[in-house]
Amino acid sequence: MRQRTNASAIRTVARAIGVSALVAGTTFAAVAQAGAVQHEGETAAPAAKAAKAPKADFNGDGYADTVSSAPKATVGGKEEAGYVTVSYGSAKGASTTHRQLFSANTAGVPGDASVNGRFGEQSAARDFDGDGTTDLALTDDGKVLILWGAKGQTLKAAAADDGGAEVPGVDSVRTLAAGDFNGDGKADLAVDGNDSGVDLLYGGFGRDGKPAKTGKVEPGHDFGPDKVIAGDVTGDGIDDLVTTHSFEEMSEKSAFFKGSKDGLVSKPKAIDDAETGVIADVNKDGFGDIVLRTVPGGVVENLPYDHGTLKVLYGTADGPGTKTSTLTQNSAGVPGANEEGDEFGKSLAAGDVNGDGYADIAVGAPYEDIGSGAAGKDAGAVVQLLGGKDGLTGAGAKNWDQGSEGVPGAVEAEDRFGSAVSLGDTDNDGHDDLAIGADGEDGAGAAAKDAGSVWVLRGTTSGLTSKGVVSYGPKTLGGPEGNAALGTSFAR
Repeated sequence: MRQRTNASAIRTVARAIGVSALVAGTTFAAVAQAGAVQHEGETAAPAAKAAKAPKADFNGDGYADTVSSAPKATVGGKEEAGYVTVSYGSAKGASTTHRQLFSANTAGVPGDASVNGRFGEQSAARDFDGDGTTDLALTDDGKVLILWGAKGQTLKAAAADDGGAEVPGVDSVRTLAAGDFNGDGKADLAVDGNDSGVDLLYGGFGRDGKPAKTGKVEPGHDFGPDKVIAGDVTGDGIDDLVTTHSFEEMSEKSAFFKGSKDGLVSKPKAIDDAETGVIADVNKDGFGDIVLRTVPGGVVENLPYDHGTLKVLYGTADGPGTKTSTLTQNSAGVPGANEEGDEFGKSLAAGDVNGDGYADIAVGAPYEDIGSGAAGKDAGAVVQLLGGKDGLTGAGAKNWDQGSEGVPGAVEAEDRFGSAVSLGDTDNDGHDDLAIGADGEDGAGAAAKDAGSVWVLRGTTSGLTSKGVVSYGPKTLGGPEGNAALGTSFAR
């Protein structure tokens, strides 16, 4: 059996002492597939179009930029102070030469590097100040900082000119999500606070980091959420919010909050327990679908031993409906097989890799064993699932790992390829590209153990391809290597 850190115990201690803990959430969507258990429910009339999250484009050039965290890196002598990397998009995709690296010690960034600060472990890319370009909100030692983007400039230039900002009045933040929860066209933030609620920071934000107004919703649990997930489920052009929960070793019901012109409604709808999830319209009916990685038997401590199951809650005008489906590696067409500890669905991301208008889902299985024997244990893999008129199925699904043709590197134990995934159109060709993190990838030499690495595969009309793949580790981008764990998370 796998021996891993007791996540529930760490979470309980973190809550007690107010320390920022690792949360590698993403969000996702999926739908029915052959062999899945499905309960048909009523179908609402299609809405106009489910709102889509804007791309991360910090310099306004039309190419999506890729933000990845290295939260365990030592910075300025401070262990696990952390940093983030920004790889700017281009006609050739993600660039390793047009890049940035930020830590709490970077000029213009508020504060200083601190032990266990884990700078940028959680981040979200949206236009928070309303100037038409994307900004970057991120966590550092429980605080929330914003780095400003600007047309024709990099994040570093904008930060140097105007200074990054610390959002006042929030601390001990472990997870955040960005969306437009009141439909006014200005980006908002949802963060877990010091109590059981979710703090809402409504945009636009001033250059001092102050939101236009604040609010709060209560999911109805004793402790705050493990994850917050934003997206438009109801198809009204206003983002909704899903929160996931646990207490000690047991999971608790997730909560769905509907967005409205007045912000998130105060009374949530209870939905399935989950570790994480993502929201996207996989069947193109105008409603966002909630795809959840379920908790086996409702016991959080069983997650490290779980093969991994995805459950899709189909969206309606009123929120998640009664129609559902499930998907595992034993489902028809899905590469691989259910094996103990694979954790299929540990990381999730939504986008459109083939440009057909249906949201596709990237599913990380970072503890997948590749081949037989110790050399491939926990090497990790990512499965690309395609959306379609029947929703998310195994049809056309493809597996990617470091043994796949054209993917740089080699299958090695404990690389955890798929520790994080993200989808964005880095070359602006109408097809989203897949960024994959492997937080356990070693660099060159003993001092570069667990440096971490990132791969970006290009999307095409026929799906993802390794042709033109870009890969990089900390050394390529000029960052410290040893135990940096680059690829732990991506901006959402």
